[in-house]
Amino acid sequence: MFKSFFANQGLGPDYSEVAAWAKRRGHAFKRERDGQGFVIDGKLEGAPWRLEWGPPQRPYIAGHELRLRMELGLPPDLQMLVVSKSLMETLEKQAFEQFTQSNQTEMGDATPEETRWLVMFPKMPMNGSKVLRQNFGGVSSLPNEGPAWLDGPLGHALERAAGTVLRERPPFVLMTLRGRIYLRMQLASADETDVAAAIALFETAGTEALRVGRSRGEEPAAWSHTLSTAWQPLGTGRDKKA
Repeated sequence: MFKSFFANQGLGPDYSEVAAWAKRRGHAFKRERDGQGFVIDGKLEGAPWRLEWGPPQRPYIAGHELRLRMELGLPPDLQMLVVSKSLMETLEKQAFEQFTQSNQTEMGDATPEETRWLVMFPKMPMNGSKVLRQNFGGVSSLPNEGPAWLDGPLGHALERAAGTVLRERPPFVLMTLRGRIYLRMQLASADETDVAAAIALFETAGTEALRVGRSRGEEPAAWSHTLSTAWQPLGTGRDKKA
């Protein structure tokens, strides 16, 4: 008992409950060296995913950020984005101000994909669900695939999340980019309930993105994929690829 107590001194918050939950689920858990975040590695039908909780990588997220990514091998032109309604309005306002104040005709690569996509791509219709319309917005590079992604399990999962892990209406982003799927959201403190809910939503989004990607097949890309980095690994010495 005393050994465990002193071993945790100076390491920051206690993540033992999250670590125990991850172990029960067969996931790998690792505390970051500075003690201010952690990483969980898991798999969905053989495809590895990574969750990180720690300092934010986007200016619209304050405090701590939970982010997930998974390589799915999706068609490169399958670029879909769902964001929280309040964040969508904020990013659209920032994009408008950036254009009008600098007299730019296009956004540079330093601008996050989610901001550029809100300007570039058509909006997804949020049909049939008042909860979705009130809480989320979205765009897609392809007119049919975005709505197909939301139709069914993912739409229901987002509705549930609006009453659980997203109940405080934090900044939230779910997107497919360069064959991968990403989720990021503001999360002040990470407990096993919120982590489990975020992973469940993410895995549903990944499964549904695969369904949409398979239905698309090998059709030629209609849009060139963007170049800026969507993900910077937490800590040092990790894979630096987006």
